[in-house]
Amino acid sequence: MNDTLQNLIQNDVLTLKHRVRLPENGSMDESPCIILLHGIGMNEAELANLASLQDPRCTVILARGPVTFGPDRYGWFHVKFDETGRVINTLQAEQSRQLLLSFIEALPDAYGIDRQKIWIGGFSQGGIMSASVALTVPEAVKGFAILCGRILPEIAPLIAVPEKLNNLHAFVAHGVKDGKLSIDFAHRTRELLTQKTVLLTYQEYDAQHEITSTMERDFIQWVSDQVDA
Repeated sequence: MNDTLQNLIQNDVLTLKHRVRLPENGSMDESPCIILLHGIGMNEAELANLASLQDPRCTVILARGPVTFGPDRYGWFHVKFDETGRVINTLQAEQSRQLLLSFIEALPDAYGIDRQKIWIGGFSQGGIMSASVALTVPEAVKGFAILCGRILPEIAPLIAVPEKLNNLHAFVAHGVKDGKLSIDFAHRTRELLTQKTVLLTYQEYDAQHEITSTMERDFIQWVSDQVDA
């Protein structure tokens, strides 16, 4: 297992700052790739342990959100609460979606990874963005994971037709005690993905808004199974 993360990388070709965990053999050439996205007010290094445990055949990319929330605290869009509930900054969410799509498109040329074997997943807001990318441009990735997240209703007009989604794989994991994003969001996600014919693996856990060791294990196994397929 290679648990060494490279220093923060920033260049003109790739649109997001990021860190890389190399495959066990040290070469990214033609390797499968999993992109991990952190939650709101976090940074990419907070998913370092999850990255270190991923399948050793994979290149793991930890991308940093483009929106600054404070020192070493980033995200993908701002959220506020009013009498109607959650209100997101739709412009920031769309800009982040476009940045991620450009980032994914540039990865194979930048690092030599296999264009046909890219997955994206994340925690909370990172999971939200993973779904936004995969459901709107399914040809960009083979699959996506939502860990304690949801699907933004704002992307509904952009979601691809079911015929383009029926080869897309998804892993959805949620804690039944989640006090930030209730389990109802996971139920809605399951219903939507089933309706859209996405190939879904769905799991619930006795957990709050967190990545538990069991959730972590199941996600890592899902990625390995995807690589083997």
